[in-house]
Amino acid sequence: MNFILQPWQLLLAILASLVHHEQQKVIEFYQVQLEAVLDAQGKKRLLLSDEHRRLLAVKGKSLGRKALMELTTIVTPDTILLWHRQLVAQKWDTSEKRQPGRPRVRQVIVDLVVKFAKENPTWGYDRIQGALANVGYHISDTTVGNILKQQGIEPAPDRKRQTTWSTFIKAHWDVLAAIDFTTVEVWTKGGLVTFYLLFVMELKTRRVHFVGSTPQPHETWMKQAARELTACDDGFLNSKRYLLMDRDTKFCESFRAFLDDDGVEPVRLPAKSPNLNSYLERFFGSLKSECLDRMIFFGEGSLRNAVRQFVVHYHGERNHQGLKNKIIRPEADVGGSRGEVHCRERLGGMLRYYHRKAA
Repeated sequence: MNFILQPWQLLLAILASLVHHEQQKVIEFYQVQLEAVLDAQGKKRLLLSDEHRRLLAVKGKSLGRKALMELTTIVTPDTILLWHRQLVAQKWDTSEKRQPGRPRVRQVIVDLVVKFAKENPTWGYDRIQGALANVGYHISDTTVGNILKQQGIEPAPDRKRQTTWSTFIKAHWDVLAAIDFTTVEVWTKGGLVTFYLLFVMELKTRRVHFVGSTPQPHETWMKQAARELTACDDGFLNSKRYLLMDRDTKFCESFRAFLDDDGVEPVRLPAKSPNLNSYLERFFGSLKSECLDRMIFFGEGSLRNAVRQFVVHYHGERNHQGLKNKIIRPEADVGGSRGEVHCRERLGGMLRYYHRKAA
């Protein structure tokens, strides 16, 4: 004979299990209290450990405030619920927990130690320690050494033998320029032709010079470009000592020799390292995204006109993030607050400059 479970029987079984479950919670709560009392035997006052507080908070929370009020407890229900809230807060506390042993060095000090070491290759541990003291941070030279070791930075005798590229550039900022080509496709009578555009940049000011364009930058063309760049009266490289360039064969030996004879030393960059000529590469990115890539050129004349218009805009109308968002050659009325705001357009409105025209 098969036994068929009735709905009321299932409900009764569920209620019985719930009652038993609640009774078990009460028993567990009393057990924790008893353990706390036994641990405190022989002491003048009952001092609960962190573990007892945690257990009472967890067990008490599961019972609820109403049940706690009906039970005999060694602490008040509000205290138990407060402990529970503190446990929840600790769980979500993402601040750095204190570790046993010597306290960790503050991150701001670590950052400064690394900064001082990288920017000053000849500084040893004592020198860095002194520089930190100058700005109010006092640590030992041993701690400086430990920080540098953790960051993989060599001691001063090893660092000063390694001149970084950024250090070289900054040390020769006033006499340093860079040169490179970019390309653009132009429609001519013979079809689509690749034209090479040659630019030189004065790195300190970001001022650029458009040397010229040609579909064939052969040796004769390059030597003529070198002659114009080093002309006595208005050569762009007159005040420069070094010229950065990649290892493109267009920068031929005769071109480099012509520059060297006029006191401009060619500095050839390692192969496949455009990041070492990043300022000029950044200019090319702006030139293409804001001008060349948005136009179709029919003949070299239209190309030259567009480039010249962009160069004028680049120098006198465009703000540069690398120069604290300022204009390279600002007009006298830039920043004024009087007069109406006018818009100057170039290349059919592709390039715009907003300024105030004095009344």
